[in-house]
Amino acid sequence: MVKLSMVHKVPTREKAVAFTFDDGPHPLYTQQLLDIFRQAGGRATFFMIGQEMEAFEDIAAEVHGAGHEIANHTYSHPDLTKLTLDDARAELQRAEERIQRVTGKAALCFRPPFFGVNADILSLAAELGYSAIGAVNGEAKDWEQPGVDFILEHTRLTVAPGSIFLFHDGYGERSQTVEAVRVLVEELAAEGYRFVTVSELLEFTDHA
Repeated sequence: MVKLSMVHKVPTREKAVAFTFDDGPHPLYTQQLLDIFRQAGGRATFFMIGQEMEAFEDIAAEVHGAGHEIANHTYSHPDLTKLTLDDARAELQRAEERIQRVTGKAALCFRPPFFGVNADILSLAAELGYSAIGAVNGEAKDWEQPGVDFILEHTRLTVAPGSIFLFHDGYGERSQTVEAVRVLVEELAAEGYRFVTVSELLEFTDHA
């Protein structure tokens, strides 16, 4: 069921969370994240930019081959609310073409750059078959490179069954993010959490 709202957390009692990564793929940082989740036996969701997929299609293919989810983060990372609806549609469709070229199937999830949405963009996403995905740990602001401890502190506060976490693996120096994710994955695994894709997490919604 596609929702006309941003999904930040899934109501579930399952000890499962979704790590998501925006703005890739990137030949260094995406690879490091693949290693972390390979060792943990978990999966993540990568909200990729179409232009970056063109530049690093081999990395995108490796992400897909490792069982992770590739989702739509537009083609060139604009604020969709500042575009005409036709231009916004073109951004999503061009990115979708890149995703299908790599995965052979349609993307199920979309995250707007800068969390820039309004009713029109949410309706467009739904029309195209996407769930619009937010996150619970926006205050961690990993994109600003605030320090590993800051990222950890502001993400730990949001940990709960069904949480969707936002991080970045492209567009800049992301070593702080990689280190914070490494620590979080170890901590949460020790607490019994599973690491699933966003699409998998959406299916966990408790109906009770």
